[in-house]
Amino acid sequence: MYSVSLTDRAELRPLEPWQAPEFLAHMDRARDLVDPWIPWATFSTDLASARATLQRYADKQVADAGRIFGIWLDGTLVGGVMFVHFDAALGTAEIGVWSEPAAEGRGLIGAAVDKLLAYAFEERGLHRVEWWNSTVNVRSRAVAQRAGMHLDGTLREHTEYRGVRLDMEVWSLLAHEWKGR
Repeated sequence: MYSVSLTDRAELRPLEPWQAPEFLAHMDRARDLVDPWIPWATFSTDLASARATLQRYADKQVADAGRIFGIWLDGTLVGGVMFVHFDAALGTAEIGVWSEPAAEGRGLIGAAVDKLLAYAFEERGLHRVEWWNSTVNVRSRAVAQRAGMHLDGTLREHTEYRGVRLDMEVWSLLAHEWKGR
C-alpha cells in the first residue's frame, strides 16, 4: 500500500473496505462534526454499513468515478478527503473532506486537498474541480478559499438535514488557475 506524507506525523492513504472497523471507530469519534455535512456519516453506524460506505467508493474507484482517502495522524485515522465525483471524460471532479476533533487546526485537510488537486490537474488533466458546502459550514468554506477556489454561486434550499432546508455554495478551481498559483 502507498502513502503520501502530509506532515512529519501525518499521511494520506487509500481508505478501503477491509479497513471498516478502523473507519467505524473514527466515524464514532467524528460523527457530531461530520453528520450534518457528509451524508454517509448518518448511515455508517455499524460495521456492515461502514463497510458498505467504503465499498461504494471502492466501486467508484474501479469505474474511475470517485475515490476515498484517509488521513492518519500518528497512526490513527483522523479524517479524510474524497473525490465525491470524478469524470475524466468531462474533465470534472468534486472534492469533499471530513475530520474529527483530533485533526482540527493542523493544516491536514488543506494539505490533503492540495494533493487531490495536484492529482486531478497535473496527473489526470482535469479542467475543473468543484467544492460544495452548506452556507452554514464556515470551516468548509474556508478550506475552499484557502485552496484558491472561486465561488460560482449559491443553490438556495438545495438540501435538507433533519427537516431544515440548507443553501449550498458551489466553488470551483480551473486548471489554468491551479497552474497560476
